[in-house]
Amino acid sequence: MLRRALLPTLFALLAALMPTTAPAEEAPAADGLFAHELRRLHSGEVVRLADHLAGQPALIVNTASHCGFTSQFRELEAVHRQYKDKGLKVAGFSSNDFDQEADDEAKAAEVCFLNFGVTFDMFAPIHVRGAQAHPLFRELARRSEAPAWNFHKYLVDRNGRVVATFPSKVKPDAPELRAAIERLL
Repeated sequence: MLRRALLPTLFALLAALMPTTAPAEEAPAADGLFAHELRRLHSGEVVRLADHLAGQPALIVNTASHCGFTSQFRELEAVHRQYKDKGLKVAGFSSNDFDQEADDEAKAAEVCFLNFGVTFDMFAPIHVRGAQAHPLFRELARRSEAPAWNFHKYLVDRNGRVVATFPSKVKPDAPELRAAIERLL
């Protein structure tokens, strides 16, 4: 009789100790995060982000061409070149939310492509914070944090989970960012 009384308690205890799967909201599909089309910087080409980024580890960065951190384009390009063959995608999203992007998109493109030799994906200006934030950045903020300034970095795994964020002051070649990329790959 005592055994029968303890069985439900034992089962309840075991059930409580077993790992559970995270709700879909916490482990979203990468294509949901990247279910957007954006125009490339200073180009008419529109890109489906899911085609370029979904299912791949990605380093997502909001950028501006007239920021004190603009020289990070050089390090972002170095990260891109070092890890692209291992599957990492680097994607820059131009924004004037901090009033430091060129008014002329051609000038912003010149800074990226000519001054810093950027070959990773760069996209036309979008909002990255606040009520007007593009849905990609609203979702990144919901999953982690909104960018506090230009060159905020989000490291996203193959499943679309934000696994790490790095503020503007952390350079793309910083040991902690490189280590996070290595762990992800």
